[in-house]
Amino acid sequence: MNIEDSMAQRLDTIRRRIGQACERAGRSADEVTLLPVSKTFGEAAIREAVALGLTRFGENKAQEIRQKSTPLADCGIEWVMIGHLQTNKAKDVARLAAEVQSVDRLELAQALDRRLQAEGRRIRVLVQLKTSTEPSKYGLAPEELPGFLRTLQAYDTLDVQGLMTLAINSVDEASVRHCFRGLHEWRERARQETGLALPRLSMGMSGDFETAIAEGSTEVRIGTAIFGSRPYGDAYYWPENGPVSASS
Repeated sequence: MNIEDSMAQRLDTIRRRIGQACERAGRSADEVTLLPVSKTFGEAAIREAVALGLTRFGENKAQEIRQKSTPLADCGIEWVMIGHLQTNKAKDVARLAAEVQSVDRLELAQALDRRLQAEGRRIRVLVQLKTSTEPSKYGLAPEELPGFLRTLQAYDTLDVQGLMTLAINSVDEASVRHCFRGLHEWRERARQETGLALPRLSMGMSGDFETAIAEGSTEVRIGTAIFGSRPYGDAYYWPENGPVSASS
């Protein structure tokens, strides 16, 4: 493989761009964490990423975490759930994930809490806010955030650390920036109303992370810019059984 096309080179490029974006924003590069998003990629690609020093991986599907966790059990991976989570999938996430960034409703928090109590575990969580007008985007309505945060304090299994959002899918940078700025502003309001620190803001992906950093992101979720093009789009792939629908 040409070194310019290697995962190591892509990772170096992303880290350099994160550093440059932080410098432009007057921030330290240490303020922004990189979360590699391994959805749809198989064991070989993830092992290559682990060999490069990556240990946390974001996944969109609970069943994909379940499928990958056993063959990759020797890698010491922390799995992070970043996709919309159905309550009937809470069992797998409570057993296998270290973090959920997509808590957006009370019934999900309750389902996670029940399962985590059964597992004797406590995990980190972020509340997902809906800052885009797109119907396809999930998230808690921003005005409900302070009350929701107060409710979550009753669940000892959930360590609430901050907020997450998905920006609008648009080439208009102003519209994308508006989503990120909105998350930051809602975080500040919630801090004042609840007294919670909420230090983390997970926002920004491969196509817009530099804008997110300018608006205060503390974690960017990067998939294709590290792993390359996904071989089956929104399907996930294991060589031994071929592509599997993401909805299965």
